[in-house]
Order: sequence, then structure tokens, then C-alpha cells
Amino acid sequence: MRQAHTVEQVRAAEAALMARLPEGALMMRAAHGLAHAIADWLGSTYGRRVLLLVGSGDNGGDALHAGALLARRGAGVEAWLLSETVHDAGLAALQAAGGRVVPAAGAQELRPGARPDVVVDGIVGIGGKPGLRPAAQQALARLEGVPVVAVDVPSGVDVDTGQTPEPHVRADLTVTFGTHKPAHLVDPAAGACGVVHLVDIGLDLPEPGLESLQAADVARLLPRPADDAHKYTRGVVGVRAGSETYPGAGLLSVAGAATGFAGMVRYVGDVAVGDRVRAAHPEVVGAGRVQAWVVGSGAGDGAAATLAEALADAREHDLALVVDADALQHLEAPLDVAAVLTPHAGELARMLGEERADVEARPLHFVRAAARRYGCVVLLKGHHTLVSTPDGRVRATTTGTPWLATAGAGDVLGGMVGALLAAGLTPFDAASVGSWLHGGAATTVSRGAPIVAGQVAGAVADVVRTLPAP
Repeated sequence: MRQAHTVEQVRAAEAALMARLPEGALMMRAAHGLAHAIADWLGSTYGRRVLLLVGSGDNGGDALHAGALLARRGAGVEAWLLSETVHDAGLAALQAAGGRVVPAAGAQELRPGARPDVVVDGIVGIGGKPGLRPAAQQALARLEGVPVVAVDVPSGVDVDTGQTPEPHVRADLTVTFGTHKPAHLVDPAAGACGVVHLVDIGLDLPEPGLESLQAADVARLLPRPADDAHKYTRGVVGVRAGSETYPGAGLLSVAGAATGFAGMVRYVGDVAVGDRVRAAHPEVVGAGRVQAWVVGSGAGDGAAATLAEALADAREHDLALVVDADALQHLEAPLDVAAVLTPHAGELARMLGEERADVEARPLHFVRAAARRYGCVVLLKGHHTLVSTPDGRVRATTTGTPWLATAGAGDVLGGMVGALLAAGLTPFDAASVGSWLHGGAATTVSRGAPIVAGQVAGAVADVVRTLPAP
């Protein structure tokens, strides 16, 4: 599990560890990890040019100490000091190693023939406020096009929320210490981090409020049939999706549900859509008892009635629901059944009476708000999909490809989540495992090329085969 902790949690853990270590030892752990990560990223250090952008805090100290280590390995290291005060010990270490220092009042211009191979962003750390001071913005403008390695987080992002309301660094690599932070997993800040490399510095941390499943976690959670299983013990998922106007939504929802996680799939809906479903998926049957319903995709004008029928069945037989697309606008909060809601940003904005741009700027805030309001799990689809429980626990999905931003992909996802619910996973696990597998399947089938939603379901089995043994 990839875990992300808040600034307050990290600061408390750092303070506890520093009380047990010699002065400066924790910073040197971070600096060594940073220097090794930069060297690995560059491929070599001898003769490479490294430029440090150094602010006033410990983040700048990490960069200076790492620069000293790289200088001792043959790199040409220069530091632009962006503050009148910097970390004294780090500055002394860099100068002792032969690094060149440009004071805050210096010209901060590149010398002829001295364009760096990499810029190290040590401007502000996790304690910094969103945004960058003019001196930092000017320095970055002069270095446009040079790859950037951020120390802990890209300077200027909001670490705890993942928001980017002000100018900020965009990194190619972010080297973070002790644990991930929300900005590494939550958009839009996650998009500014590039590849994230975690350096273990020995922090003792509490349970996080934000995490991200990895392959081993998915393998452990994935429902697998027992030796004596039959189709009913593996769960039955029902799909109420599609309409005469949007028949494809029914087909795609069923395709997601029929990926093999549940023992049986039932389709209930438009007769013509049902005929097409059974032609494409002859294993799908008609109405009957289920353990979970998938409702709403492409339901059009019939969404309210379809949702009402599924809710009534869920209340009577203690079933779970996946509610998507057209059905979302007919929900009343809070829900009194187990459910997973799967909106995209525009749908969530309508559900909460907010602007779509605000939801896209603050997805962590709004997915938690929606989960509290509706009293159920909410899956907010996006580049990094977020799944929240009503008590604020969140999982971020980091699998996937930009090619997955295609019509019908959400229909497939809803069907997959419904099948996992029917197979016995909790709403939180079904939503987060389904999202992880959905992204992994898209990446597998895409291999860097365009895809359409109908291709995704067929690649799920290939992803499951690659999972480690549980």
C-alpha cells in the first residue's frame, strides 16, 4: 500500500525521530537519498551540471547537502540562493565540496556553456504555502526546458490538498522522504510531480487518511472462487443500463460486469438492448435475484424509474448498488442502502451544486464532501480517480493511461465495480480494486496507442494474471 500523510503527521514523526538522533542526522539521511536518486536519474554524475534552486528552509538544506555529495562524485554543482537566509551547514558543505554559490542578490543568469543537465527544486518544502515568490518564478523562467527534480514536493503546490491555485514548479522527478504526501497522489498537484521516488528515512507514522493500492494489495483483496464454488456462491450482479437512445451503455456496462469476478450476470432493461446484450454475451441471463445492481448508465429518461426499482430491491433484500450517469441526478441524500456512486467531475458538481472547475481544482475536498452528504462510497473519476468513504478515508488510483479518457469507459468501470460487490467485496474495496484493474486493463490494451472503451473489459484477465500471489 502506498500511504500518504499530512504535513502535521510528518512533522510530528520527524520531531520524534530527531529527538533520538544526533543533530543533523535526519537531514543527512534525506540528502543521501536525494543525491542517489538524482545520480540514478542522470545515469552518471562525473562531468554533469547540477543547478540547485535554494530557499530558506530545511528543504533548501537537503538540496545543498545533496549537491555537496554530487560535487564529491565529480558533478559541477551551482546553487542559486533565492533567499537572504539559507541553511548554514548545507551551504558550508557545498562550498567545501567545490560547489559554486550565487547569492540571492546575484544576477542568476546562466553562464555561457553552463546550461545545467538538471535543476534541483529546493525552494520550499512541505511547510511552504502555495505559490512562488517572484525571484523563484524568474529563476524558473530562465531555466525553462531544463529537467527538474523536486525535493519532497514541487514548490508552490498545496501539500495537504493537492491544489495548485498559484504558480508552482512542474517536476520531472520528485524525491520525497519518509512517506508520500497527498500532493503526490491527488490531482492537480500530482500532475506536477512527475515520477515520485520515496526515500525511507525511518519515520514512525500513524494510519493515513489517504492511500493508493498497489499490485500486491489488489491480489490480496481480489475475490477468488473456493474449490467448491458454484455460480451462485460467487455472486450474481444485475445490470439496469442502456436504453433505446443509448444502447451502447448497456452493452459496455454488461461487458464490465461480465469480466468473471461474479458467477452470473443478469440484464434487466430495454428489450432491444437486451437482445443485443445476449448476442454479444450469451452467458448473460434475465431478471432474478442478485447481490448487487449496476444502475444508470445510458438510462436516459428512464433513469428515475430504473433507480427507484433498484433501490426498492436493495432495501428489501439488503443489496448493494452502483449508481452512475443519468441515475445520479435522481438520488436523495443520505442513502439508506450500501452504494458506490461513480460520477465524473461534471456530475459531482451538479450533485453538490458546485461549479465543475471548482471540483476539478479541489477533487479531494469534494469527493469527501459528497461521501459525507450521501452516506456512501463515492468514486470520483479522473486522471487519478479518488474513492472516499463517508468518514473521509480515501484511496487514489494511479493506474491508467490518458487514452482511457474515452466515451463509455465509465460504463465498463461501473459494471466491474458491481461484479466485485456481488462477489463479496465491501463498497470501498470494490470501488478501489475495480478502479485499479480498470486502469491497468486500459494500459495493457493501449500500450501507448489509442483505445476505445469496448477494448478494456477484455484485458482485465491479462492484468489479473500478472498480479503477485496473494
